[in-house]
Amino acid sequence: MIAIVLGTRPEIIKMSPIIRECEIRNLDYFILHSGQHYSYDMDRAFFEELELPEPKYNLDVGSGTQAGQTAKIMTGIEDVLVKESPDIVLVQGDTNTVMAGALAAAKLHIRVGHIEAGLRSFDRTMPEEINRVVADHVSDYLFAPTETARRYLEKEGIEENKICMTGNTIVDAVFQNREIAKKKANVLDTLGLEPHEYFLVTSHRQENVDNPEKLQSIIAGLEAVHREYGLPVIFPMHPRTRKMVERFGVTLDGISVMNPVGFLEFLQLESNARLVLTDSGGVQEETCILGVPCVTLRANTERPETIEVGANVLAGTGADEILASAGQMLSRSGTWENPYGDGMAGRMIATICGGIPSRNNNSLIR
Repeated sequence: MIAIVLGTRPEIIKMSPIIRECEIRNLDYFILHSGQHYSYDMDRAFFEELELPEPKYNLDVGSGTQAGQTAKIMTGIEDVLVKESPDIVLVQGDTNTVMAGALAAAKLHIRVGHIEAGLRSFDRTMPEEINRVVADHVSDYLFAPTETARRYLEKEGIEENKICMTGNTIVDAVFQNREIAKKKANVLDTLGLEPHEYFLVTSHRQENVDNPEKLQSIIAGLEAVHREYGLPVIFPMHPRTRKMVERFGVTLDGISVMNPVGFLEFLQLESNARLVLTDSGGVQEETCILGVPCVTLRANTERPETIEVGANVLAGTGADEILASAGQMLSRSGTWENPYGDGMAGRMIATICGGIPSRNNNSLIR
């Protein structure tokens, strides 16, 4: 039995190809939703939109401090794992749900598979960096998306036989969900936008939006980009960002703020943008796959491959640097090579997990 543990919308997206493979192969599996960012009631439409089955378990842990939220997730996951006794627990990425799920499973002597293993920003001030390092070092199967990720794991002393380079499931997800989007969404018409005639923005990271100086500087940079190029700047604003904008009294001039959109609508906005400016790791990957230039509003990235192929540039949070980086990326053609694989990662991971022997054989419990 396979337990698929997730808690945020990016995790749902990146797990979607594996869930679909489990369905196609009729594998014994279940989905556990921690509710780290949203309750399942809020995410229900997201599962329906992506044509995914509902989770079997919903913890609805909600927000909290890093330790408090992680503790609630870990306790809830442990209860489910004791009840279900799966053969492997799959987690994806670098959230509190990932670390809590990996630790809970490891302490119960249940195998752990970490999807997107080996990513490193080398910035331990980011909670995500700590989460991904911990998850990697308690996992039994490390599904590395790239050669760079594999090398980082080996340098940290992780045994070579635990690492499998699969490519990134985001490639599968972009290709699969883009086809669904064509049938279900037409957000450009709704917003009155022309393809390649607007800029798209996302920003939600704690280190950016919880800091009033950084947040104001990012907004000033976006306003400068709008003035320089005269194109609409579309900003589907995360609830956390909106709360901080209001708290700090930040004004936005020339930026079209809207509520967050569903993934299918966002995929359409992303694939048709002239340029994307973001502090999201997943968006860096998606734009790279889609051939859309990206400016990252951070000083570092755990996706160095996007920079190496010319799809992305690090701007930091300074207004002048954001404007200069936008100009740099607008000169690029979008013909770089996709470094994240051929869209078969979900199939490869499902094949490996489907062949894992049952824990009912006590000799196989590590």
